[in-house]
Amino acid sequence: MNIDANTTPEAIGGLGLYARVSSPDHKTDLERQVARLSAWAAKAGHRVARVEAEIASGMHGRRSKARRLLADPNVTCVVVEHKDRLGRMNVELVEAALSATGRRLLVLEDGEIADDLVRDMVEVLTSFCARHYGRRSAKNRALKALQACEHG
Repeated sequence: MNIDANTTPEAIGGLGLYARVSSPDHKTDLERQVARLSAWAAKAGHRVARVEAEIASGMHGRRSKARRLLADPNVTCVVVEHKDRLGRMNVELVEAALSATGRRLLVLEDGEIADDLVRDMVEVLTSFCARHYGRRSAKNRALKALQACEHG
């Protein structure tokens, strides 16, 4: 977890919990994400200002519930379980926009790809695969392609 000393309820303010899955087949995963985020907030004593959960692709920005959460002035900290739940690409831009308005992004499970070059390559392959094969399972195909290159 990327939780630091500034995660006291007073330092954070109103939390906005956001969960996302890419297809209706994963609706139970969506419910579990919301439950885990809510349990973390309750255990830490944080005030939850808004909870948004949606079924939408992470490849584009057409996510009405994410937009609603980001636009809510009562949300001073957006909390996601994994960074890719907020989006597959350019999450750093969202972080920068939040920071510019005195808000922040908190990622509970920071199990991201550590190497920047590898992460960038996965993003490019994900984008390519999404366009070539369709949006569904694009990231999985990109990761498989990357693994094939590494072991190949």
